[in-house]
Amino acid sequence: MTLPPPRADVALMEGYHSPRLDVKVRLNVNEAPEGPPVAFLEALEQEVQRSGLNRYPDRSATALREAIAAHHGVRREEVFCANGSNEVLQSLLLAFGGPGRAAAVFSPTYALHSHIAAITGTAVLEAERDEEFLIHAEAIEQVMARGAAMLAESDPKGAFGTRRAVNPVITFCCSPNNPTGRLEPDDRLDAVLTRAPGLVVVDEAYGQFAPRSALERRGEHPELVVVRTFSKTWSLAGLRLGYAVADPSVIEAMERVTLPYHLDTIKQAAGRLALDFAGEMQARVARLVHERGRLSAELTALGCSVVPSDANFILFSPPGDAKAVWSTLVEHSVLVRDVSSWPRLAGYLRVTVGTPEEDDAFLAGLRAAL
Repeated sequence: MTLPPPRADVALMEGYHSPRLDVKVRLNVNEAPEGPPVAFLEALEQEVQRSGLNRYPDRSATALREAIAAHHGVRREEVFCANGSNEVLQSLLLAFGGPGRAAAVFSPTYALHSHIAAITGTAVLEAERDEEFLIHAEAIEQVMARGAAMLAESDPKGAFGTRRAVNPVITFCCSPNNPTGRLEPDDRLDAVLTRAPGLVVVDEAYGQFAPRSALERRGEHPELVVVRTFSKTWSLAGLRLGYAVADPSVIEAMERVTLPYHLDTIKQAAGRLALDFAGEMQARVARLVHERGRLSAELTALGCSVVPSDANFILFSPPGDAKAVWSTLVEHSVLVRDVSSWPRLAGYLRVTVGTPEEDDAFLAGLRAAL
């Protein structure tokens, strides 16, 4: 039997991955440095024992959505939950993207926005951020101009009737942005919300580490979708749980493209119980923000160029060759993210803010490298 080939475009795609090396200090994928509270784990264990895993989970994740809605002061109908924020993004693109439609991104930014768009057959329109890695005022016009150029290339003589520009149905705004750590200023976000022709998806995977959130604008902008995750602040990266807060019509469309029972019973219970520990998590965020400031100051003192961060990581450019620095850090059993081959990030590395002990080990390795 001859096996069928994959889709032609899939065959050309590269999977998303980050290096996994055997090191003592892992500061490359922006995980929380501490595990969840012991009291949370005990409560989850009791919940699992009562849950009846022989039964299918609540298909609508009602209790979890109600808990998240209460946490943000919105209605349950405005909340969508999925297996990590990446499945939230995939559901948005399955519902609103696809062939003949486009999504806009502003690079450098989170690679999964473009990657998942490509998987769903959605064209990607890209504009570059400014020299401070922020979205500039003309960025929306630039991506729409690229959409018009894309259509002209595919239909140069207008053979398919009246031509229209391929405007983005989804505009992704990662804020704080990965890998730069920059939070979009209010005026920049306002410009995107005003000018973007479709949904504006603000990816706030690192939102709790920033001084403000786009959630504050939801009432004024029904086109706004805010995406968050339990991976960072809630120390549950291994659980894979994310959610979106959006207009109920957007949530309903996303629900139509998910598989039945896609959110298991344990995940739903864990997300609901985690919100009971909001105070402890906020204290952890405060400690990480303080440690981020110390780490940034130490990097500056070592002669590194440091990008201001509102996330739980720091983008920096060390003196000398970044790849050589990365290799020396690995020799000292410290792993950071080498982003020096990414567009516009030549010479840069990204380090997650860890515990003070982990950060001290990183700084010692960096001093040796320099």
